[in-house]
Amino acid sequence: MAKRGALAVLTLVLSFVFLFSGLVNAGTVSLDANVQASIAVIREMMDIPENAIPPWLFHQAHAIAIFPGLLKGGFLFAGSYGMGVVVERNAGGLWGNPVFFHLVGASFGFQAGVESTDAVLIFRSIRSVQKLYQGRITLGADASIAVGPDGRQAQADTDIQLRSEVLSYSKSKGLFGGVSFQGAILKMDYQDTVKFYNYPGVAPSDILHNSNLKVPRVAQRLDQVLDWYSTH
Repeated sequence: MAKRGALAVLTLVLSFVFLFSGLVNAGTVSLDANVQASIAVIREMMDIPENAIPPWLFHQAHAIAIFPGLLKGGFLFAGSYGMGVVVERNAGGLWGNPVFFHLVGASFGFQAGVESTDAVLIFRSIRSVQKLYQGRITLGADASIAVGPDGRQAQADTDIQLRSEVLSYSKSKGLFGGVSFQGAILKMDYQDTVKFYNYPGVAPSDILHNSNLKVPRVAQRLDQVLDWYSTH
């Protein structure tokens, strides 16, 4: 009887692990689709004035990370996982080529019943970007992070949070809210980045501002959208 009980528990645990893995894979079916979803996330967040990332803050960003559809786990553990892109602004003020990252962390304080959340992280310091492109960064430890102010009327001199190196924005089921990303880990995905550009033998950090690189059309559209919001 004890063996049967242990076997049942093991089966349940393995079923959950495979289910969670399936959800993760389902969220990252196509790299092109992930970039396209990132474009949609930025547009949805920026096109509603009362919830938008303040334009002046968007203009100040050194890099931006976009994670569409972060998946939330539960049952035996509370955790979240998602794949997205990080884009850095170049010396000329334009946005470079997107590089793929994974975001993993403990429970991010999602609203009850919410299974996925779209997230945007604004990197406001060169130091935090340098940490990011070392391949891995822990938010809150390697770079300070806080929930960012929203609305087009938000003012820099009235927000204590703006001392943070990274500001976060999130949207769950159409609702905008403050989700804490303290302790979350961002890890560069070398394999998917090289696969996306079909550029083997080159580190993703070298892809960022490589003007000779043949960039997929969907990545060009992402840059165009980011450039538009950076100049309006």
